[in-house]
Amino acid sequence: MTFQELQPKVTIITTHESLSRDEKLLAICKLLNENIEYYNWVGFYFANHETKTLHLGPYIGAETDHTVIPFGKGICGQVAESNANFVVPDVAAQDNYIACSFTVKSEIVVPLFVDGKNIGQIDIDSHVIDPFTADDERFLEFVNVQVAQLFA
Repeated sequence: MTFQELQPKVTIITTHESLSRDEKLLAICKLLNENIEYYNWVGFYFANHETKTLHLGPYIGAETDHTVIPFGKGICGQVAESNANFVVPDVAAQDNYIACSFTVKSEIVVPLFVDGKNIGQIDIDSHVIDPFTADDERFLEFVNVQVAQLFA
């Protein structure tokens, strides 16, 4: 399924009235994981700005020990500080990478903003080296705009 075909499905999920916020987030993770072949782990992390930590939210994929990540540590922690997308074509070449699994070859993290504040991020791991393009970034930015409405 193309990103363009997935966009209205994301909107349907975020506007579904009978689902809780976490159920919607999990449904988005599942939608992306099942429809984009190289999205092998899809999850959300949410920021606690007082403790400068990220906390794992809903996700689909292999279990992770990384349920709390300090700002600045790993790709997710760097995005919490930079407020910018981070695409890692090959995690083996990345100095500040927190290894989740030997099967993870690449990662993309896109920050989630509500009222201009970075409240978290969507994190995607892939078992393929260098699959992410600018189209992935634009699509995940769209996803996060839809998700941000759940926190408004």
